[in-house]
Amino acid sequence: MGPAWRHMRTDREAGRQRVARETVRRVLGFAGPHRGAISFFLVVTVLDSLLVVANPLLIQRLVDDGITGGDSGLVTVLALLMAVVAVVGAALSVAGGYLSSRIGEGLILDLRTRVFGHVQRQSLAFFTRTQTGALVSRLNNDVIGAQRAFTSTLSNTVSSSVSVVVVGITMVALSWQVTVLCLLLFPILLLTSRWVSGRLAALTREQMDGNADMGNAMTERFNVGGAMLLKLFGDRRTEDALYAAKAGRVRDLGVRIAFMTRIFMAAVLLVPALALAIVYGVGGHLVIDGDLSIGKLLALGTLLVRLLGPLQSLSNVRIDVMTALVSFERVFEVLDLPSTIQEKPGATALPRDASSLEFESVSFTYPRADEISLASLETVARAESRDTGEVLHDISFRAEPGQMVALVGPSGAGKTTVTHLVARLYDAGEGAVLVGGRDVREVTLQSLEDVVGYVTQDAHMFHDTIAANLHYARPDATEEQMWEALSAAQVATLVRGLPDGLDTVVGDRGYRLSGGERQRLAIARLLLKAPAIVVLDEATAHLDSESEVAVQRALDAALAGRTSLVIAHRLSTVRNADTILVLEEGRIVQRGTHAELLAEGGLYADLYRTQFLEDVATT
Repeated sequence: MGPAWRHMRTDREAGRQRVARETVRRVLGFAGPHRGAISFFLVVTVLDSLLVVANPLLIQRLVDDGITGGDSGLVTVLALLMAVVAVVGAALSVAGGYLSSRIGEGLILDLRTRVFGHVQRQSLAFFTRTQTGALVSRLNNDVIGAQRAFTSTLSNTVSSSVSVVVVGITMVALSWQVTVLCLLLFPILLLTSRWVSGRLAALTREQMDGNADMGNAMTERFNVGGAMLLKLFGDRRTEDALYAAKAGRVRDLGVRIAFMTRIFMAAVLLVPALALAIVYGVGGHLVIDGDLSIGKLLALGTLLVRLLGPLQSLSNVRIDVMTALVSFERVFEVLDLPSTIQEKPGATALPRDASSLEFESVSFTYPRADEISLASLETVARAESRDTGEVLHDISFRAEPGQMVALVGPSGAGKTTVTHLVARLYDAGEGAVLVGGRDVREVTLQSLEDVVGYVTQDAHMFHDTIAANLHYARPDATEEQMWEALSAAQVATLVRGLPDGLDTVVGDRGYRLSGGERQRLAIARLLLKAPAIVVLDEATAHLDSESEVAVQRALDAALAGRTSLVIAHRLSTVRNADTILVLEEGRIVQRGTHAELLAEGGLYADLYRTQFLEDVATT
């Protein structure tokens, strides 16, 4: 199935893939801005690791030279030195922890801001396929997993390596015979680690995907729209079963991961226990034979205990590194997905007063899944079985400054698709969309967003105050300017009547307000933005008569003196349009004024008569 199939691979296949070397290179690239802190952190870690052998050697001197030799002054000095070593070790541990947190949190900030900025710049098509819960999981869980590579994993690897080398040399110096016998057991740890790590990498990938799938199910059902759909159409027992299945998958993976980890831990505990038996068994005989002092035997036993933690960490480092790199891979997978809407190098800003709009022979086909999406960000991920084909065919029209162009036609005719091309939510496949006489692909995205304003049939509000939602369009707006916009949008009286006024929280997606109230707030937001071109996508659809009248008055204020592209739900609302374009199956089949089109007959006249009869029937 070609590139699409390769891109939309299954999670099972992704789990079998080996972590690419390129991932390691890119991870090191992220360490660049923190190299100073990392260097200092490594110095502190090495110094802390060197102290591992200090106390065992002091114990050896204290027993052999102080206690056995009867030198009480030496005992006191050595005991004080042991206390100093403990204090210095504690100070180094605190410093290392502080540096580790600075590096880790800095890395999290870098990754999160990079991913957030990249996702924001994706095309609208990306969000039509991607599941929010899976995407949020990448931004939270996977970023934190990646952060561990520069904190606990890096720290443990360096400190453990230094400790093993220093302790090993010291043990050899004290008794090479005992040391060699102990070290013969430790390859068991390395072989166990290698066997476990390969399996844990795949299981960890699956567990991350499972957690994202579970989070996505909650995200979709716990927002107001999802909760309402569930209450109106859902079967709670079915929903419970579906969620239980997702949670059960995560549970099973957790059990398998815990079992594999337990196997490794059993080896970690068994090998040192056997090694300790060798130290005191063989070492005891050497003491009896006079080849080893009691102090050295105690030092060897203490050093072996100090060796257990570093050896365990080194045996586990492969697992930790693989787990961290899996997280990095999942983050890089999002960062590597290019946006189909790119700002052209050297793009220039569009003037704020650019108000003409023109389509020149525009044709458009929706992008395929493999061009815009990631399989791992969709619960149901597959390559498209067929292309959608062209949905717009040779669309041409022009709206002069201050004119209204209306789009009418049956559902699926391509009206909304036309409006999406104006602000580059999608790009035309053929032809050009011109704003102010300039191709929208040649101007900066921000300047185009400043010139074009939208009001859709389902106006979205953030779960915040009315003032915050208005400020989203114009952050520097004063309270007086907000009230002026609310008055023009026919909603000032309502807001003044609310207990908290502008500080009233509108709820998730604005669901604490009625449909008409949300639409009027959206129009107030548009008025604050003051765009030169206004796009209305059935802004009065699904409203009752009273709300529709209020919203229409608000729209009249919003459209005054502005160029507008309007999708008409009710044909009576566009009777005064300068040009009406009738679309059918992605083509303009008629154009003209209301009177001209009625006189011409055809699809527009049919639509008008049908709607007129429906209005008569409901009165």
